[in-house]
Amino acid sequence: MRLHRNLVFAVIDALNMIFNENEYADKVIEKVLRYDKRWGARDRGFIAETTYDIVRWKRLYTEISEVHEPYSREHLFRLFAVWCVLRGIRIPDWKQLEGTPERRIKGRFDELSKIRKIKESVPDWMDELGEKSLGNELWTKEIAALNKQAEVILRTNTLKIKKEQLQIALEQHEIETEPIKGYPDALKLKERKNVFTTESFKDGLFEVQDASSQLVAPFLEVKPGQRVVDACAGAGGKTLHLAAQMQNKGQLIALDIYESKLKKLKIRARRNGVHNVETRVIDSTKVIKKLHNSADRLLLDAPCSGLGVIRRNPDSKWKLEPEFIDRIMGVQQDILQNYSKMLKKGGQMVYATCSILPQENTEQVQKFLDSEPGQEFTLVKEQNIYASEHGYDGFYMALLKKQ
Repeated sequence: MRLHRNLVFAVIDALNMIFNENEYADKVIEKVLRYDKRWGARDRGFIAETTYDIVRWKRLYTEISEVHEPYSREHLFRLFAVWCVLRGIRIPDWKQLEGTPERRIKGRFDELSKIRKIKESVPDWMDELGEKSLGNELWTKEIAALNKQAEVILRTNTLKIKKEQLQIALEQHEIETEPIKGYPDALKLKERKNVFTTESFKDGLFEVQDASSQLVAPFLEVKPGQRVVDACAGAGGKTLHLAAQMQNKGQLIALDIYESKLKKLKIRARRNGVHNVETRVIDSTKVIKKLHNSADRLLLDAPCSGLGVIRRNPDSKWKLEPEFIDRIMGVQQDILQNYSKMLKKGGQMVYATCSILPQENTEQVQKFLDSEPGQEFTLVKEQNIYASEHGYDGFYMALLKKQ
């Protein structure tokens, strides 16, 4: 692999923004990829994947190269040199990479790989929390799985096309996919490609959605013609899946506290040919009260630590703080206690998170069931989805029925 100066410099710029200016990796990548219109798909892929790789292994690489925050440009080049050596890429003779101690880097890697929190590149508190919550064996397997690069998974928009037809349509764009057993609408890309520029995407034939996330809507068991509320809809990945499961029939109310996210949902719904969705911003408690005892089905895709999705958001390992988890657990319980009142008797709700921590999942559901509003509910079934077992994002979902 031959390294190109302008691409490597773009990676260094991106790392500076993520590590020193605390910007979000996905936004930084978008910004950096606009530097040069002449860059092709391979160039862009190199910048994005190399940046994400160094972000993912930040702790391991900084310990190997003995650099500390705030990182100077020289420090960032040292991290890049470690990335090269560990990937067997020949170091070019640029002055920024002069005197890279290759043998020492390999020796330090062997030595530091014996310590899990450094090998898997996580902060001390996260390693302690993971082990305490999941036990040594499961946490060791899970954090290793969460450090693998996430694959690109598509969800077929069944309102417009069948999965087999979508495969054929994508092949015309030279995008090869394969179905995934147990995920009826999912297609996995055989190699990473930008699918957002394809006609199939612009025509709303699919959405990009991780396989684990695709399990949530079916778990709610919606039927055409029902009144369904998605109470933490965000930009609407699961809302659109619910609409497809409802065959566009009935009423689907998407709620969120952020109007900007609901605007994105409206754009996506138009592209998907979804017309049974109505968006409402939760700007006061009245919005929830108006819907009391009215929903046949209710989805609570609650805000969480996001520990199950660090494969696709590796910078969250460095942005997340233990205080946030304590705070968000209060929000989760609040959502369960208050939003559950929207469900009518005999209705069903799903509580879901993209976390792997029992304190955000099983324990929250149990706490709700023990509370006064939870007395009317019974737990029908629950599922922990671990990246180490399923190969996709970590998730949790519980189906509850109102008596």
